[in-house]
This record gives sequence, structure tokens and C-alpha cells, in this order.
Amino acid sequence: MSDDLNKKIKALKNNMPDRSYEVGYAKPPAKTRFVKGKSGNPRGRPKGSKNQVPALNEERLRDIIMEEAYRTVKVNDGNKEVKVPMAQAVMRSISVNAARGSQRSQKMFTDLVNSTEAKNKKLHDEYLQTMIDYKLDWEHEIERHKLMGIRPPEPVPHPDHIEIDMATGQVRITGPFTKEEKVKWDKLKKRRDTAREAIKIYKADLKDPKNKKYKKSIEDEIAFERRIIAIISERIPD
Repeated sequence: MSDDLNKKIKALKNNMPDRSYEVGYAKPPAKTRFVKGKSGNPRGRPKGSKNQVPALNEERLRDIIMEEAYRTVKVNDGNKEVKVPMAQAVMRSISVNAARGSQRSQKMFTDLVNSTEAKNKKLHDEYLQTMIDYKLDWEHEIERHKLMGIRPPEPVPHPDHIEIDMATGQVRITGPFTKEEKVKWDKLKKRRDTAREAIKIYKADLKDPKNKKYKKSIEDEIAFERRIIAIISERIPD
């Protein structure tokens, strides 16, 4: 969950409007420009390192720890044996010992829960503030374009698709969050429009006396297109 929120926060910040720098031909966005005198790959492979064993630095150690944390192990779950990640097995052991009265396990478990909840709240607060900034900035930018008589941009996610409940701090996205999602949404919307047009044609066919003998087939087609509309509408509101 935290990784997903971090990715969303990063994506939103990268997609915020930047009006302090003119963008155009030979003028890429400031965020993507190369800095003079600075390598585009500062952590590139050093000379002669092709066949050397990498040092056990912090990043590699982190990878090893995460690999071990999510390696599956067998544990007893009631009368059966199940496979769970190592991290889950360790947490289960701590929580079971805490429930059995181990003060050390109780303190460890309580500290872990409190620490996790605090980090989750901090991350959610950052996500909420980022969403508020993103929505307000893009609303201002779109309005600025309209006042200038310029076609406004269509950012993804669109500020109109961001609903924020300030009382609860909940954020609801009613549209695509990424450009990839938008492509899929557009295809589904097009298919829904096609289904609605097809239903109109089929209904007109039902009224034609010449199609009386095909009534059942036409009604089946109408029912099919209605199911398509219902399935798409569950995911994409009108």
C-alpha cells in the first residue's frame, strides 16, 4: 500500500504545471533538462568494473533483506500447513507470543503497530496535500488558458476527476490516473457509446414488421449490448 501511494505522489508531483519556465522547441521542461557539467548517469559503471563482484553496499544489502523477508516458508495454520512470506511468519510468531503473555513480544508488537500506523498517517497526509495542490494548480492553469482563449490542457488525472472530502481526508479518483489508464478508459467509453447506438438501431428494427421473425434474435442482441454497458459503467461512470 505504501509503495503504491509513494508512486502516486511521485507521479502527481512530476505532472504538476510549471509556469516558471517556457516550454517549446529546443526548450524542454526544466525537470528534464541536462545540467551543464553533470553526467546524465552519475552512478554509471566505473572503468574495469565489468567482471568485478559488486561491493556489499547499502542498496545490495537492502535487496538481500527484502528478498529474505518475502521468501515463502511453511507454517502451521490450524490443522493445515500453508506457505507465507518470512516477514508474515515472523510477525505471526511475535503476535502469538504477545497474546500468550510475553511482555517482550507485547512491547515489540505494540511498537511495530504504532510505528506502522504513524508512517501510514504521514504518507496519507502527504498524499492528501499533494492531491490538493495538484487539483488547485491544474484548475488555475486550465482557467488561465480559458481566459487567454487558448485550448486548455487535459492533464491525467484531470482535476475534475479528483474528489476530496476535507472532513474525512479521503480522496476519490473518478477518472484515469495515468496516461495508460486513459487509453483504456477511452476505448471502453467508445465501446459503451457503440453499444448505445446499436441498441437504438435494434429497437428500430423491432418496430419494422418485416423483422418480426427475427424478434428473438434482435432482443438477444439488445440484452447483450445492455450487459456490455452495465459492465463498463461499473468501472467507468458516465
